[in-house]
Amino acid sequence: MSLYQPEPVEISTRIRDGEWTEESLEALVAGYRAQLLEMGAAASEIEIVSEKDDHGGVSVVATWIKSPLADEPDEPGEPGEPIQRDE
Repeated sequence: MSLYQPEPVEISTRIRDGEWTEESLEALVAGYRAQLLEMGAAASEIEIVSEKDDHGGVSVVATWIKSPLADEPDEPGEPGEPIQRDE
């Protein structure tokens, strides 16, 4: 049985006008990217979108778009256990 969940993982926030700067926005985006990488995302699976609204606020959505198939071992075994082959 696998614990793999193919649904995307999303981290998001909305920040009001006056509560962010370009520097703090860059730091937030970098932090979200780092969190998703720590969770196991490949850099190519991460999409980050930031949008500024008409009132000066900004929303940031970082998404880990997982592949539909998990990398599973070819043979059964406990995770981290070397596969024994009879030759």
